[in-house]
Amino acid sequence: MINSHEQFLFGASLTVDCQALRQNWLHLKKKSGSAECAAVVKANGYGLGLELVVPELWSAGCRTFFVAIPIEAQTVRQLAPQATVYLLGGLYQGAEAWLHNFAIRPVLGSVEELKSWSAYCQSQSLKLPAAIHFDTGMNRLGLLPKDTEIIEPLLNDFDCTLVISHLACADEPKPDFNQNQLKKFDRIAKFYPHRDASLANSAGVFLGTDYHFQMTRPGIAIYGGTALPGPTPLAPVVHLSSRVIQIRTAASGETVGYGGRQKVQRETRLAIIATGYADGYLRAGGCENGKAGALAYCAGHYIPVCGRISMDLIALDVTDVPDEKIDRGTLIELLGSHVKIDDLAARCGTIGYEILTNLGGRYNRNAINQSPNSQV
Repeated sequence: MINSHEQFLFGASLTVDCQALRQNWLHLKKKSGSAECAAVVKANGYGLGLELVVPELWSAGCRTFFVAIPIEAQTVRQLAPQATVYLLGGLYQGAEAWLHNFAIRPVLGSVEELKSWSAYCQSQSLKLPAAIHFDTGMNRLGLLPKDTEIIEPLLNDFDCTLVISHLACADEPKPDFNQNQLKKFDRIAKFYPHRDASLANSAGVFLGTDYHFQMTRPGIAIYGGTALPGPTPLAPVVHLSSRVIQIRTAASGETVGYGGRQKVQRETRLAIIATGYADGYLRAGGCENGKAGALAYCAGHYIPVCGRISMDLIALDVTDVPDEKIDRGTLIELLGSHVKIDDLAARCGTIGYEILTNLGGRYNRNAINQSPNSQV
């Protein structure tokens, strides 16, 4: 962490509210009812840092974590030696001994992967744990429902601790699609009555108990992202603010930014802030004639981006902000209590997942409200 007198080293600050992170997971745990509530921490804890996220969630009571790639699994194992860690990316070719060494459970999603894991377990005379993944409508990773009988003999060679699938449209108003996936997965889960099953992602947690089975796997909702359309009970976890480095005035009719694509229609006060697409602030949030861009927040006012996003700079229209409320050095909210992750995402034509996982490495990163029990 950077001392307060060294804040000038950075153009922007990213603060993670650990209490909000824990509270969001606890809310999802409560919504999960009798099912275990795991945590998806892939993409470096959705951009917030595994080193911060995993100990905080462990302190809140989370004991099972899902990641995408082996290096993330290794990091989680080091941070939480007693945790159960599942590797969603499956069994990479030749990774069997490595997974065994780090006690990582691969999520097996093809007959080939099951055969490889089975053969390795036989070679070690051990029944090592793993999950199996069925595709029920995503057409991405996963076994097909017709594979249930084909793989049955292979399950005798390892400890199948979990059967999973993944909802494709849980966060969209497509109840028929969700119900169809639920019916397919319910049939699969009944084929394995003595093994735990998991279907619900963040949005799936809110679809009802039929989707919960024995484990839920929320991700984006833990970090303050919207799981379903409409108001959310989840607290903002990420607070991103950038400093004003110059206030200037553009005359009516002048253009702002690269390409001259934004012409101002009045005398306009511009605040230039020290953040750009090199920091992960999406270039799609820029404003051009006829296309509204992203919004920031300052002193009770939502302030629009003016012109294109540059690599290191953004121009904001602060004409309506009182002079005494903004000056060189003022911090502008880019994400937080007023500018929500999904609001910014919508104005950039994307989703909250991309906003979070693009948060860059040039911010002064801080954590507040850390748990005294976050040492695992």
